[in-house]
Amino acid sequence: MAKTSTLCFAGSGWITQVHGVAAQTLGMPVVAVASRTPANAVKRAEQVRAQACHYDELPLGADIAIVCTNPARHLADTRIALAGGAAVIVEKPLAFTLAEADEMVALAVNHGQRVGYAENMAFAPVVVDMLRRVATIGALTHIESRAINSRPTWGDFMTAEWGGGALFDLGAHPIAIAVLIARAADPSARAVSVRGEVSGAPDIVSDEHGEVWITFSSGVTAHVVASWAGSSPVWDAQASSATGVVQATIMPLPELSVNGDAVPCHVGANELEQFGYVEQLRSLSADITAGVKPVMSAAFGRDVMDITCGAYESARIGEAVSLPFAGDRTKSPLELWRP
Repeated sequence: MAKTSTLCFAGSGWITQVHGVAAQTLGMPVVAVASRTPANAVKRAEQVRAQACHYDELPLGADIAIVCTNPARHLADTRIALAGGAAVIVEKPLAFTLAEADEMVALAVNHGQRVGYAENMAFAPVVVDMLRRVATIGALTHIESRAINSRPTWGDFMTAEWGGGALFDLGAHPIAIAVLIARAADPSARAVSVRGEVSGAPDIVSDEHGEVWITFSSGVTAHVVASWAGSSPVWDAQASSATGVVQATIMPLPELSVNGDAVPCHVGANELEQFGYVEQLRSLSADITAGVKPVMSAAFGRDVMDITCGAYESARIGEAVSLPFAGDRTKSPLELWRP
């Protein structure tokens, strides 16, 4: 019988509550929680029946550390966990800068690919069903992917310290979905250029709305929208070819259609399953335990950041940017847009 993995959390924000419930669903004990605010670490630790500690004390014997801190801490927390013998699952965005993302990928390679990337949408049942359908309709002519929310009312997402706003944080999801769609139709597809348009608001330093056009080596272009200017959540995606159109609604309710006709799709028993969190933890922990490169790897997270940084640079200079990104990899996305 396979050993059950134990977990620890670097960070104590809202997303650790989600991972905590997913862990409980899978019978994976959480043994430690660290936070920059000791009282928050104690609160979350009590909720998951774990020990509160300092970042430097992690992983406290845990098999897998889930890094849920601000992007600027992701690399340091990953180093600490790996040095302590744990594997790592890193929340999105992968890192604060592309230089840090490069180092994260190198760490993964040097530690037997024991670093996974927490893109839960890759495991959402409706997205998985959509990708299966996309693989059957031939060469794609267009991709659309949107994530539109109202502004978050928690966290540091709109500060310079986070590294970027709607496109950097929320946009990690629709960009990942666009990449997955392109690769479902053509596994060799890679992003070769990106054009971005980003806008802010008078009361925040970060961007509030971003639109991105990604051109892939297969010839298809994806239009991606990430916005905090919506009144209610709208998350959806579409893939078109000469022979078919596949559309998926992720929020408010999962739905799937082919050529305009509704088709059956899997729906999780609850929101945690609906948005892929349970299967994400199951899949990433299984890959890491088996010693294989996770299906959502650090390299995939860097691919998403590569597109993101190119989009912010493009928004600043007003023209498309070639990929892989050849600009300043030591700057955060926000710094690329507003130096």
